[in-house]
Amino acid sequence: MRWTITTLLVLAGLPTLGFAQPDPETLKTLRRIYAPQVVGVPPENACRGLMVLPGGEIRHYGFRHEAGKKGDAYQPIYISSRDGGLSWREVTVEGATAGAMVRSPWSGDYLTVLCKTGRPSHETAAASVLQSIDGVGLFAVRSLQGPQGPFTHSRAGVHTGFTARLPLPLRERHRWVQPIQCRVDGPMQPGVLLSDDDGATWREVLLPSPPPHRVEWPHEGVRWQNYGCEPTVVELSDGRLWMLIRTSQDCHYEAFSADRGESWTAPAPSRFYATITMPLLFRMRDGRLLVVWNNSTSLPELNHDTQPGLNRSEREGGSEDFFTNRDVLHAAVSTDDGRTWRGFRELYLNERRNDVDFRTSGGNAESLDKSIHQSQALELPEGKILLAFGQHVACRRLIIFDPNWLLEDQREDNFAFGLGGWSVQQYLKSVAGNLRGVSGHCAYNRRAGASLVPHPDGLPREVLQVARHPDPRLVYEVEGAVWNLPCWPCGSLKLRLRMPKGSQGMQLCLVDRWFNPVDPVVSHFAQRVLHLDAAGRINDVPCLQPDAWAELEIRWDKEKARFRVGNDAWHELPGIFPTRNGISYLHLQSAATEADPVGVLIESVAAAAAEESS
Repeated sequence: MRWTITTLLVLAGLPTLGFAQPDPETLKTLRRIYAPQVVGVPPENACRGLMVLPGGEIRHYGFRHEAGKKGDAYQPIYISSRDGGLSWREVTVEGATAGAMVRSPWSGDYLTVLCKTGRPSHETAAASVLQSIDGVGLFAVRSLQGPQGPFTHSRAGVHTGFTARLPLPLRERHRWVQPIQCRVDGPMQPGVLLSDDDGATWREVLLPSPPPHRVEWPHEGVRWQNYGCEPTVVELSDGRLWMLIRTSQDCHYEAFSADRGESWTAPAPSRFYATITMPLLFRMRDGRLLVVWNNSTSLPELNHDTQPGLNRSEREGGSEDFFTNRDVLHAAVSTDDGRTWRGFRELYLNERRNDVDFRTSGGNAESLDKSIHQSQALELPEGKILLAFGQHVACRRLIIFDPNWLLEDQREDNFAFGLGGWSVQQYLKSVAGNLRGVSGHCAYNRRAGASLVPHPDGLPREVLQVARHPDPRLVYEVEGAVWNLPCWPCGSLKLRLRMPKGSQGMQLCLVDRWFNPVDPVVSHFAQRVLHLDAAGRINDVPCLQPDAWAELEIRWDKEKARFRVGNDAWHELPGIFPTRNGISYLHLQSAATEADPVGVLIESVAAAAAEESS
């Protein structure tokens, strides 16, 4: 297949008159992709390794760790696809490379911005180029021919800081925008580098730091203080720039620029829940915006002063004890420059989320974290999205999906395909804090809690059991199960459930983000909560009989919600916590305060969009 240079301009979000089509078989295969489909594994942690060349070749740069060759060696490589990301092959880089670069729409040169520090940079494809640069700071690296040089470089900024994104060429002005982060005289600040001469010279614009995390309920300790880092920037249809920022708060912060990056509004909370994870903003060819992020909330912080094994930095917020919100990746789409959004769907669940050896499996040589945060997108022919995401070879992936999949108006599950679409992990008491020898990094070992059990009626199928099995090894003994549905202002949810004799009941929450299955405070942040007690009452209304199946139906709109069992009367559900986005999760959790081996059984769930009730 062949693509013209205009393909690159389209992928960069720049105007174009069209581009050559890939071969018919590639197009046919791409058209069939709808829901997210795994097509590969990035060769390094995702965020800035992807690029597309004028001939249509897609590359993701990275490195191959080769232990035992006079110590650890890191060989620069890239994986290459010539069929629209459907298949990949590994290529060893001979000589120097700057890794992924962006081709200038004005000169045709290739450009990237790299950070040179005083520390070794062997764990990056661009290590040899960085070693050739004298001094420290941010440097613009240019090549006339491509990502394997030859190269020239010039200083772009005096400060150092992780550059999580490639440079962005604006559509309406001859300007490059490079998102950055740096410390000057205080905490981490987000910012941008601007160039109006195609990368020859740059100037720095820094934004104020978002506030630090405070120790207040439900937390007993402070989170890792990120302040404001890993910004992502997108150009809106009216020329304004929009920035999303990683913080230690419960949500990403955002800022806007009306003068294409010269000045910015003060960072403020956005509508996107996330904590200490990297967001991505991406503009598609049709003008729609795509946001990819971790719509999740971590467990409440423990009391770090009494928590065993932490050093001073970890106790005081200089680093982390445990990450508990990086196992789920989401996306949403907007047709009106971000004023409204649809989707809030799980693109992927970490395949390792239930591993009892989560901390150490796969080793730590290539990456310390085992997460599926950090991402980078390209738009393929047929409007499909190629997304690289994740950290550690055991977890990171390349997927292709159709953004229209985010707009579905129903979802259901009867467990015929297992628990692949559910979060059920429990956490085992583990070594806390950053890397300790070979024992992982800021992570709990896990196990599956809520499980599939034989159908009580003897049918050849299984049902979900949400129970409580005491185990002193667990951080929280309660079992839970978390299921995502597309976010709608008005919707309905049906569950077929059963209370075995002796069950202590279950808590059901409708909520606008992912909470851990074992989260002890989710009911305080849910939009609607149903308490099923041991007597079969839901919110004090008699509803269920022991050992009998029943259908629970919940309906909601922007203002109110109600529930019923079978054809019984409807009962109002009071609102608990406000939401700007709408409900996108069902969160089930055992109500037992002691051993409950029978729990509550779920045979099926089904959710659908609905018209607003009158």
